[in-house]
Amino acid sequence: MFSTGLQSNKGNISNQQLPSRRVRGSPSECDNQYHSDDDHVVVLSTEWFNHKKRCLKYINIYGNGKSVRAKVVDECDSTMGCDSDHDYQSPCDNNIVDSSKAVWKALGVPQDQWGGMDIYWSDVDD
Repeated sequence: MFSTGLQSNKGNISNQQLPSRRVRGSPSECDNQYHSDDDHVVVLSTEWFNHKKRCLKYINIYGNGKSVRAKVVDECDSTMGCDSDHDYQSPCDNNIVDSSKAVWKALGVPQDQWGGMDIYWSDVDD
């Protein structure tokens, strides 16, 4: 495990919920914008999203022997699932860090392995 000096959370990184990739849907919860897969952005599961307290803040993600800094832009609902604007998707697991393609690339994960990987993450010390 990486030593960050901050509390680390064990999670699973995925690539499903980013507002730029939704077939239908609304912009991100944090800033009402759509975000590019070329930017280091993430969507956190409900508990970690923490009632928008992490909105537009940065986290460090550690995985595959590398680390990357990414901005929190949205929530993946872990309690109720999604409404019609989000294709009625089922609730996310409680440990999800859904990321842009840029995050996967920065972690050096081959594209054919994108989809789910154990990671650690921590808040960036402002």
